[in-house]
Amino acid sequence: MSSVPTPLPRTGAHAVPHGLHEAVVRWFDDAARDLPWRHPDCSPWGVLVSEFMLQQTPVVRVLPVWRAWLQRWPRPADLAAESPGEAVRAWGRLGYPRRALRLHAAAVELVERHGGEVPADHDALLALPGVGAYTAAAVAVFAFGGRQTVVDTNIRRVHARAVSGRGLPSRSLTAAETRLAEELMPADDVLSVRWNQAVMELGALVCTARSPKCGQCPLEDRCAWVAAGRPEPEEAPRGQSWHGTDRQVRGAIMAVLRAGAEPVPARHLTGPVDLADAARLPPGALRALDALHDLAAPEEQRRRALEGLLRDGLAVAGAAGVSLPG
Repeated sequence: MSSVPTPLPRTGAHAVPHGLHEAVVRWFDDAARDLPWRHPDCSPWGVLVSEFMLQQTPVVRVLPVWRAWLQRWPRPADLAAESPGEAVRAWGRLGYPRRALRLHAAAVELVERHGGEVPADHDALLALPGVGAYTAAAVAVFAFGGRQTVVDTNIRRVHARAVSGRGLPSRSLTAAETRLAEELMPADDVLSVRWNQAVMELGALVCTARSPKCGQCPLEDRCAWVAAGRPEPEEAPRGQSWHGTDRQVRGAIMAVLRAGAEPVPARHLTGPVDLADAARLPPGALRALDALHDLAAPEEQRRRALEGLLRDGLAVAGAAGVSLPG
């Protein structure tokens, strides 16, 4: 490991733990998960795909889909040549399938404006469809080794506890949190990349929201939150409901559409099941349709969910029925 610069004794209004960078980066050298998008031979496209998939989705669910995606579409041009509906189909059950549409649109943009390559420039990344401030910074850092401030939920939580002494960060990113992240960033470009990776991993594996493993943390003896007696967070974390929600019904309808190549009559999705009529569907679509109706969601809710999918461009309606976008 190269020498680690000593951090400033204070950052803004916060006392910075002594040896902060060194402790966290050394911990990461031993504890980091072996993730394929971290490998030196992973392409910038592979990194970009991982960042889209990891939004609000745990690593364990992303890994198999990411591998299948990169095997099928190893370059942006490969995905851009397919229909948006194929991107949605391959997205599977990762959730928030609009990310698949945006990733497809980004691939088209990369082909049309960037010669089929992911640009290293932060502003060019930020201009891609579906790429916000976090994703642009993450790709610039993790694919190209740029010195950018990456601030995700895990990083914010480590900063809040270790430096600010708070149980959890605010629900939304604040300007003060962004300034703190910038001030904590090592000056060395190479080390700044490692620092971003290390803090993110520490938040994901140890400094978790509900059950932090303080005994395994390299910062336990210098953490402002521990020193303050582990005060309760000002805002308790809220779990996302799923069962009985429109999101669950939307997901079940999407499963029906993904399971077959042919359009599905809208009446199968929103009305009572006519088994003789539905028997013409492929077996996979028929099983998914059974699962949709097993939810016992009211027809009004199923209709509302379908209308939302049509409005979001995740499904299209034609004379033969509803299908994934072509």
